[in-house]
Amino acid sequence: MSGSKVKRGVGRETEDINAESLPVGICECDLAVQNDVFSGTGGISRNNRAAGFIPAYLNTVTGEAALSCHADGSPAAVHVLDGLPDSWVCERDASGVVTRANDGIVAGFMLDGRFYTREAAAQVLTDGE
Repeated sequence: MSGSKVKRGVGRETEDINAESLPVGICECDLAVQNDVFSGTGGISRNNRAAGFIPAYLNTVTGEAALSCHADGSPAAVHVLDGLPDSWVCERDASGVVTRANDGIVAGFMLDGRFYTREAAAQVLTDGE
């Protein structure tokens, strides 16, 4: 994926970013760490929901985004892995629960048809204060 670029929301604009600089291959424990890192900022669902951000994932390999959903396909209010497209999943437990996403899957948010990383969502809310 050398030199691969994806669109990312930054403030009110989008920019090309090097997909290799984004974190890859997430599991539930990574999501918990990210929530701790972004606690108190617009980089977590409970702090950006009122602004219209929806938890989502970006596949940096394909450029596709998917909203965070439960295994039954219903929308999730926070980041969960169970509703990821099957092709984005690399590990499931014995019960079929997703335990890890493929490399290149990043947690973030959708707003007005654009994917925002946690950092970009936090920045949008900081800029709007």
